[in-house]
Amino acid sequence: MHPNMLTRVLFSFFSLFVVTNVTAQTGITCTDTLAAMIMKGNYNPALYTATTVIAHPDLVSAGVRNNVSPDSLRSYLNTLRSFKTRNTGSDTASLTTGIGAARRWIFSKFQEFSAANENRLIPSYLQFDQLICGMGQHRNVLAVLPGTDTSAKGIIIIEAHLDSRCAGLCDTACIAEGMEDNGSGTALVLELARVMSTYSFKRTVVFVATTSEEQGLDGARAFSNYIQQQGIKVRGVLNNDVIGGITCGHTSSPPSCPSFKHIDSNQVRLFSYGGFSSFHKGLSRFIKLEYKELQLPFVGVPMTISIMTPEDRTGRGGDHIPFRQAGFTAMRFTAANESGDANVTSGSYLDRQHTSGDSLGADTDMDGSLDEYYVDVNYLARNTVINGNAAAMMAMGPRTPDFTLTSTGATLVVNLTTETDYPQYRIGVRTTTFDWDSVYTVAGGATTYNIPVTGSGYHIVSIAAVDDKGVESLFSKELQAFVNSVYDLYATTKPIELLQNKPNPADEATMISVLVNNPTAYKEAYISIKGLDGKEIHRSDITLNAGINEITYDHGYNVNGTFLYSLVIDGVVIESRKMVFAN
Repeated sequence: MHPNMLTRVLFSFFSLFVVTNVTAQTGITCTDTLAAMIMKGNYNPALYTATTVIAHPDLVSAGVRNNVSPDSLRSYLNTLRSFKTRNTGSDTASLTTGIGAARRWIFSKFQEFSAANENRLIPSYLQFDQLICGMGQHRNVLAVLPGTDTSAKGIIIIEAHLDSRCAGLCDTACIAEGMEDNGSGTALVLELARVMSTYSFKRTVVFVATTSEEQGLDGARAFSNYIQQQGIKVRGVLNNDVIGGITCGHTSSPPSCPSFKHIDSNQVRLFSYGGFSSFHKGLSRFIKLEYKELQLPFVGVPMTISIMTPEDRTGRGGDHIPFRQAGFTAMRFTAANESGDANVTSGSYLDRQHTSGDSLGADTDMDGSLDEYYVDVNYLARNTVINGNAAAMMAMGPRTPDFTLTSTGATLVVNLTTETDYPQYRIGVRTTTFDWDSVYTVAGGATTYNIPVTGSGYHIVSIAAVDDKGVESLFSKELQAFVNSVYDLYATTKPIELLQNKPNPADEATMISVLVNNPTAYKEAYISIKGLDGKEIHRSDITLNAGINEITYDHGYNVNGTFLYSLVIDGVVIESRKMVFAN
């Protein structure tokens, strides 16, 4: 994490740690031994083989699309709201109120889905000891769907936090239905556990509802710590948080919605860490590609999937972060619009997030039934399909290859070094944004592939293997090469190069990269941001190691214009470029 980003995250959580008296996590235990063994890969897959195996990607993709039910999602939300509050410090003994009742109900739903599918879904709790809101012990709820091949390493985690809150972090008296934040994500996880447990996947899929996200991402951190302690491999984490609302509030954590009451029911944002060769951004691109190719041709309401620059909204954090910090590939799904920036202590705060107003909807005509819904279950269903489709392909796909990259004139030369025996490969190429410009499909049987490209400059490349059923692996690490469209061979003599920011034009944030071809000694290096009037508006230190070095520059939402950024080393401006913000 870049120091400026780390500072924001630490600042935003500092008060949480002080208020809740958090201590170190201990006693992290999976309460079901069988679930624990399956996640580690120590089990006999034959014991969990379905009577009728449905494993073809076309059938699974269509099944996810057709079987995710808005009515089911609404029913889960109605039950979740009935618990009144799911604050981490709320009642654990009551049968009807508080987080204890909520997590037992989620566990019972996992049991119900398992019973409907030959007991192939294994529910469990992930218990841990930590002093939060005056309580010393806490539980995540999870369900494990065993994979059919124990040699296919890496579980897929679909998760959301189940806890809710009002303005006070440990206010257990406040009604906190938490429908957008985060009943919507919890309902999504439940629905995918129901739908996906019908199918058979090569890799194990784990559905998780975490606790204490609002007090500092504690439940996710406990699960991440447990995975590390047990040596469990992780293929990817799909975190879902604030994923069902469509209406913009008076405030919203940028980059987000433009104006009060603006409606967006056709877009979802994918947040992830890093830029060049970030597996987290690569996972977001994979999710978008799988939706585009397997779902978009068949859906009634197309969705726009926006790959965002930062890891999360400005000043905010989510459950994907502890997994990323532990070295696991992770990203976050969030609705396009949010009702509030969570600054509840502000006297002018009028929005629903982190208040009793975060409800399912309103009874505007006072007839006893809701007629204005704050959580749109049809929108939530579409986001559920995007999640399930990507997770299914992650659970089915082959291993990811490695490669080397060179260039000759205007041609990229891709040379496979591992996983060379697949029938096809897909080569993703990008230049100015975090999305691919093109994804090429090439036949197997070779180890070297020549990819002609247009336009001089750096091209960034990653590669995936495709199996005999047409399922691609996750994409590899990225490599980059310079190509020249007029076939002049490019041999750089610059020891250090300032690259064009990505994306450009940018929304609220952008990634600025420096390529160090030949490391040199220096005392101080930073990126200087200036307006066209020459006045410096921001400065960020940067470390100049061999290869690509990056910083994230958060410019702010609703601030447009052209700006200059420069690499300055020991007081000398090495190179400058222009960048555009348009949001």
